Amino acid sequence: MSKQILLKNAQLASGEVTDILVAGDRIVEVATAITAPSETEVLDCTGLVALPGFVDLHTHLREPGFEQSETVLTGTQAAAMGGYTAVHAMANTMPVADTAGVVEQIAGLGIEAGYADVYPIGAVTVGLEGKQMAELGAMANSKAKVRVFSDDGKCVHDPVLMRRALEYVKAFGGVIAQHAQDPRLTEGAQMNEGKVSAELGLTGWPSVAEESIIARDVLLAEHVDSRVHICHLSTRGSVEIVKWAKARGIRVTAEVTPHHLILDDELVRSYDAVYKVNPPLRTQDDVLALREALIDGTIDIIGTDHAPHPIEAKDCEWNAAAFGMLGLETAASIAQLVLIESGKSDWNRLVEVLATKPAQIAGDAENGQPIAVGSIANITVIDPKANRTVVAESASRSINNPYVGMQLPGRVIHTIYRGYQTVKNGELASRGRGRND
Repeated sequence: MSKQILLKNAQLASGEVTDILVAGDRIVEVATAITAPSETEVLDCTGLVALPGFVDLHTHLREPGFEQSETVLTGTQAAAMGGYTAVHAMANTMPVADTAGVVEQIAGLGIEAGYADVYPIGAVTVGLEGKQMAELGAMANSKAKVRVFSDDGKCVHDPVLMRRALEYVKAFGGVIAQHAQDPRLTEGAQMNEGKVSAELGLTGWPSVAEESIIARDVLLAEHVDSRVHICHLSTRGSVEIVKWAKARGIRVTAEVTPHHLILDDELVRSYDAVYKVNPPLRTQDDVLALREALIDGTIDIIGTDHAPHPIEAKDCEWNAAAFGMLGLETAASIAQLVLIESGKSDWNRLVEVLATKPAQIAGDAENGQPIAVGSIANITVIDPKANRTVVAESASRSINNPYVGMQLPGRVIHTIYRGYQTVKNGELASRGRGRND
């Protein structure tokens, strides 16, 4: 590993072109025409954009228990390829991440892999069963210092339990991230409820099943003055509820996935299970509403909901297929498409939704920092003019990628994680930063 890295002629989100000198795990100089010290690796970044390393608040790393789909190593390698230097790992592992021991194990696996910071998300309820609150305090006080809790994949449906969880995390500045899905309204659901589901004869997942839970939870958050985060918001109605709650001063944040920003339920007509996801792909009207809300700030962040599955879980008939799709390696391109290529926003907003705000929501003071002297050297360098055709080959262990064959803008050229290059010239480093580097 080079002890020093000099990025020459990099464009920042502000548009300024500058040099960036990294020594150890810190940025030590940001200025024009820096002379490279001896034993410094120089990266020519002319025409490239250097941004703070991305942070994903919604990643499924699957380990422990489902290593046939993904491991902490392969998941963080995919994250690095997508420009991420930190990921938050959802709790639906086996065993479930509902104790201090399990979250410490996951955090330790991230340190050993060395491709990104791994922050475990603790389960809200024991075993994700929605009956008894998990050991939130023990997880918060563990070495993993958990601050985000979620039963993602399942909704915390009991309002009394949800209220208690919101009250509990308030004491240590935590947040409950809710998978908003009323289970009674979505029994056997296979896709968005609407015209397409009626024509295909598939059981529908109505928008109200999401919107009713969001409405309830923002009111609960207001009642106890605690923080609630809405995972993978997917409907126009949900956007309107969040906008209302924010105007009222309720402490709510919301995320949208990359796939809900560009894919819609018409794709389900192919019966290709790569498009089966929860919440489901919605209508084109919903897609437009989500894009507008991301641009205007109603939606705070993009969370990938990276959900790898083995081939047999997707290469089967629609009703039997698993829900979920990959997202880490393509999220930045989709953000660029929606925010930059549309002409409706800029690189500063892209940094907010992919880096700054996810770190803030999670209470992570090290990630999402601006590129400035003294900041941890987490840097993502993008070629904004590159147009790539997405291929099935991936750093992930799984290939359930809905974007294969699509042309997307932008490409991650370099990822620097705590001063170590995990991605160089678009290629993954053979090993991660490592515990002792």
